[in-house]
Amino acid sequence: MKNQTNAAQAENPLGTAPVGSLITKFAIPAIISMLVSALYNIVDQIFIGQGVGMLGNAATNIAFPVTIISTAAALLLGIGSASNYNLEMGAGNEKKASSIAGTGLSSLIISGTILSVIVLLFLKPLLHFFGGTPDVMPYAIDYMGITAIGLPFYVLSTGGNHLIRADRSPTYSMTCILAGAAINTILDPLFIFGFGWGIKGAAWATVIGQIVSGLLIIFYFSRLRKMYLDHSMLIPEARNLSAIFSLGMASCINQVAIAAVQIVMNNTLRHYGALSAYGSDIPIACAGIISKVNQVFMAICIGISQGSQPILGFNYGAEKYSRVRQTYRYSVTLCTVIATIFFICFQFFPHQIVGIFGNGSDLYFHFAEKYLRIFMLMTFANGIQPMSAGFFTSIGKARLGVIMSLTRQMLFLLPLIVIFPVFFGIDGVMYAGPIADTSAFVLAVVFARRELGVMKAAEQNA
Repeated sequence: MKNQTNAAQAENPLGTAPVGSLITKFAIPAIISMLVSALYNIVDQIFIGQGVGMLGNAATNIAFPVTIISTAAALLLGIGSASNYNLEMGAGNEKKASSIAGTGLSSLIISGTILSVIVLLFLKPLLHFFGGTPDVMPYAIDYMGITAIGLPFYVLSTGGNHLIRADRSPTYSMTCILAGAAINTILDPLFIFGFGWGIKGAAWATVIGQIVSGLLIIFYFSRLRKMYLDHSMLIPEARNLSAIFSLGMASCINQVAIAAVQIVMNNTLRHYGALSAYGSDIPIACAGIISKVNQVFMAICIGISQGSQPILGFNYGAEKYSRVRQTYRYSVTLCTVIATIFFICFQFFPHQIVGIFGNGSDLYFHFAEKYLRIFMLMTFANGIQPMSAGFFTSIGKARLGVIMSLTRQMLFLLPLIVIFPVFFGIDGVMYAGPIADTSAFVLAVVFARRELGVMKAAEQNA
């Protein structure tokens, strides 16, 4: 049995192929998938800004926590399943790996359906809780009331893509997301401008794109999968869910933290904006735009992290620690290069970036440019934290993954955006960003260096 396991490990390119080429093979499709996923929100924001205006942009920001919470459920089950699948395959436990994948797949469908029902039942109170103002609420209700219909397909496509990558089909994974986003991009102008549906048109374009992506996921696991998977494995098992939650919790908590920060941020901007020259709606609209722009940057870094996940998980399971360390170093370097490029764009071209999302008053652009420059001041260092969180999850260190996911959002940013505005008014929200980013960066470096040192010592003692 041991010889069979060693033979299976030797045949798997994750344990033998050059690390650089593996990262390229897996990270590029993952990055494209994440970018395309981000485009669902970006494209809507652009066309809504051009066709509906500032209140439409503010409405998508108010509705955004629902998307984040849905992403949290998708990553909990998708990354948790994929990480366990690769670890078990690396250890030679193929049947157990497939059983976990089956539980994860069915649980994605169930959780997405539950979220959709909850949002539709409690739509108005949720949007008010998320920071909706009287002027923004009608737009937010129209937008979220429709997009909630597509949540089961969104959760399935977002989470299922991780399992497809774990099954060594990164290109198909990319295609699933790309197809949905392409449809969304084509239908947005047609529905908003051609049919005159306004913000409802943007919502229906999003839902149709999500349905297409979800159906492609179902087709893959029905017809194209490489893993062994029978119908009995699709019945969720408690022991599999426990393993999935353990390794998916870090990514899930990170998204929940983002949602919590978004909700507190919207309410803080609503309150302190009303006390400033900007009013409530301008800060909420601007913050929404900048969060979507930052989502593009984070999509690339998270894509690199997700593309590295199969390589990290398999080699850690196979005790090939030098390859694990090499994969982490390459990935972190890539993230830092990308982060530096975005930092330059945020600091030197804020007006042009904000202008993509529609026109506004001088006051609107003044706030948006100032917010983008200050809040995103530490962008050049922001790639380390998501990469480190993914690293710990991939090697089965769930607790450290959770800590890394919580640092920036919950431990640092959330308290700061509550405390700073008390002393600095609405500008306090801006200053909270770089301080939280710096703190999270330092913590990620300390924990990652320690773990890499442990692996190096294990190599030398082997």
